[in-house]
Amino acid sequence: MAICEVTGKKAVFGSKQKHRRGVAGKRWKKRVTATPRLFKPNLQTITITDEKGHKKQMTVSTKVIKRIKFDREQASLG
Repeated sequence: MAICEVTGKKAVFGSKQKHRRGVAGKRWKKRVTATPRLFKPNLQTITITDEKGHKKQMTVSTKVIKRIKFDREQASLG
């Protein structure tokens, strides 16, 4: 199972529920079925260079990639 190397995000089990229309008024026989499923994080492999110029490949979530881009933009501005 893939895990983000920075945040530790990994797949989580949950339920997929279908939206049924027109089933109001305590109709227990027509309740929505909950199907188990796996929610996977959006992980990408990126190459990062550190201060010494060494390149390293990491598997990170897209939220981390956005954070890295934001930090680089802030560093270049100020």
